[in-house]
Amino acid sequence: MDRRAFLGTMAGSLLAAPAAAEAQQAGKVYRIGYLAGWSRQAHDYELERALGRLGWILSQNLHVEYRWTEGKYERYAPLAAELVRLKPDVIVAPQTAAALAAQKATSSIPIVMVFIAEPVGLGLVRSLARPGGNITGTTLWGGWEIFAKQLQLLREVAPGVSRVAVLWNPANRPAHALVLKSVDAAARSMWIDLHPQGVQTRDELEAAFATIVQAGAGALLEISDVLFFTHRARLAELAIRSRLPTMVGLRQSVEAGGLMHYGSTSSEMLQRAATMVDKILRGADPAVLPVEEPTKFELTINLKTAKALGLTIPPSLLLRADQVIE
Repeated sequence: MDRRAFLGTMAGSLLAAPAAAEAQQAGKVYRIGYLAGWSRQAHDYELERALGRLGWILSQNLHVEYRWTEGKYERYAPLAAELVRLKPDVIVAPQTAAALAAQKATSSIPIVMVFIAEPVGLGLVRSLARPGGNITGTTLWGGWEIFAKQLQLLREVAPGVSRVAVLWNPANRPAHALVLKSVDAAARSMWIDLHPQGVQTRDELEAAFATIVQAGAGALLEISDVLFFTHRARLAELAIRSRLPTMVGLRQSVEAGGLMHYGSTSSEMLQRAATMVDKILRGADPAVLPVEEPTKFELTINLKTAKALGLTIPPSLLLRADQVIE
């Protein structure tokens, strides 16, 4: 952890530590297993800081075992099994593939999922209100309406678009297959024709964009994925070259050159996840902790990318944006 993140964690921890100490076994160091698809990111620091505000202090009463797949889907299962062998008190899974791998690896260790799409449809929980097993956490979207909003925003910046390409990863099946159904439901409600385009490796990206352009798509919607996040700068470059206004899967991808993102905020989801971890470490049963949906959605726009695409962002849209990158 860098010095600023460490100091932020400690500052919050000092305020919350007395209350947490009352609920913890004296002298015990609790262990969290963390399985993620990419190398250490700001998300990890956010989770540590959120836990620190709840009294969980690294190297004092908390230890985190991190495992990263480096974008390789075949590594989720063995790394999940490795974490389970360490017998952590909780496993945190900040991607759908991580949650599915953790679910297969254990039915007894509590799992807190974060940024998960369609957790009921994927069989991770029985219902959002009453998960019913060893998994709870947060879901990324509240329904297909989020995609209708994303498609509407694409139309606002590119009026007249009738065909939208959807970038998805077949390696992330069945999660992306379920998300595609939701995107399709949103598109049909708006009379938009979809062109799903599967991509599994970085080497396939350039050919995929050529196919998208040939198919006559006037815009692109990207489903959030480890592959696309890892190569977000390359995706932004290809989208600009292909003259495709793009709704990217994560806000960080706008910072890397993507046109815009509309979705839940990572800070809110991680704070909620930390609260759930805290409750479970204090003895709560994940089976009865409701899965939480986002309450806040943010719009981020990259004006530099808009200019490169030859687009003029409507002033009304800029006024609604939570962040504008110039």
